[in-house]
Amino acid sequence: MISDTEISKYQEENLIFKKQIEERSGKTVEQLYAERDKRARDAIALREPDRVPFSVLIEPNAYSGIPKSASYYDPIALKRTMRRMAVDLEPDMCEAGFPSCGAAMTELDIRNFVWPGGPKPPDYGFQFIEREYMKADEYDMFLNDPSGFMIRRYLPRVYGALLPLAKLPPLDSMFMGLEYLTPLFASPEFLEMAGHLAEAGRHVEEFRKAVGDTFEELAQLGFPPFAGFARGGVGGAPFDTLTSFLRGMKGSMLDMYRQPDKLLRACELILERRIANAIPADTNHRDYPQKIAMPLWRGDLVFMSDAQFRKFYWPGLKKSLQTHVDLGYIPVPFFEAKFGDRLECMLELPKGKILASIESVDAVRAKEILGGHTCLLIRCPNTCQLWSLSQLESFLKDLIDKCGKKGGIILVIKMPDKTRIEDMQAMLKSIKEYGRY
Repeated sequence: MISDTEISKYQEENLIFKKQIEERSGKTVEQLYAERDKRARDAIALREPDRVPFSVLIEPNAYSGIPKSASYYDPIALKRTMRRMAVDLEPDMCEAGFPSCGAAMTELDIRNFVWPGGPKPPDYGFQFIEREYMKADEYDMFLNDPSGFMIRRYLPRVYGALLPLAKLPPLDSMFMGLEYLTPLFASPEFLEMAGHLAEAGRHVEEFRKAVGDTFEELAQLGFPPFAGFARGGVGGAPFDTLTSFLRGMKGSMLDMYRQPDKLLRACELILERRIANAIPADTNHRDYPQKIAMPLWRGDLVFMSDAQFRKFYWPGLKKSLQTHVDLGYIPVPFFEAKFGDRLECMLELPKGKILASIESVDAVRAKEILGGHTCLLIRCPNTCQLWSLSQLESFLKDLIDKCGKKGGIILVIKMPDKTRIEDMQAMLKSIKEYGRY
């Protein structure tokens, strides 16, 4: 249990950090925030900033020694690490971590996810478990009654504590007679389920109180947020949702051949529901227009052909990206795998309104395709964690030389393992100077 004293102590520390930052920089945190925010927004809007903006990506456990399980059981420790990282390294956009309530996940007996400190040891990474949570012959049920499918099929399969929901009859035409169903809710298994839900709710309430608004707390120290999985948006490619959360990779790949029309209708339904629940960006928010992260995976060259990409993947992703722009957000699609020249599709969308994150795509080729149209968020390869700091510095300067002309790029710098903080600071100072326009 996280005490109120611990939460108050963290908030008091923030005030101390604020004073130290202002004394060290000779500027207010508001001025520092404005400078960093303008730098990143100029790059996104294809205006030339004063220098190349950057964000820093380091595993919290590698930076401060906290276990990976802290993200699930000790949000204050995670917040302290992310704050320390921002204050030490002074990125133009900061990360706040992705805390999730491990106690609630255990209470609900989640079946499609394992995490450190829960089913896995404290210092192991999390793992998503992909299965066919919607069977090949259940498309019609999903399409005709998506809420009923989620309640009576999906939730009992993914959450062990919700298994009794599978005993519910169809509710889409129950206009009267609910009283005859109520004995089911009085059964031992439904009462046990209710207990699990209530206990999970108590865990989440306590966890949220400790987490607070982490991005706002960092903003109060002068650090704009990178991108969150903001409420109000419409998510990423609906095909990714269907393939990973419903049909599984094998199932969805077979469906492209055996029942393509139903697969497409399901993708359309998923996106339609998301759009119906979307909320326009808050024009009064400090971070307006807010950046929304959109992880993407199954649209790459390994999983589908160009023809399949154009038929099954791109239409939904394009509509999602355009809807985010129309709602006033800056979508940040994460092309995490080898999308290659498929990035050309981005030219069909508005200029200077999207931040495209690339990692396994050749950055020079990506700049040739999208230069002058879409800002690139260039992420260092995972192998850089094994490099020396001088190798990383040379790599970043080469990127700036080849891709940095006339703006339109932001760097995500992954630090090598076991690097001293003082050495990181010196290298970042060098990159800041080298990246000036």
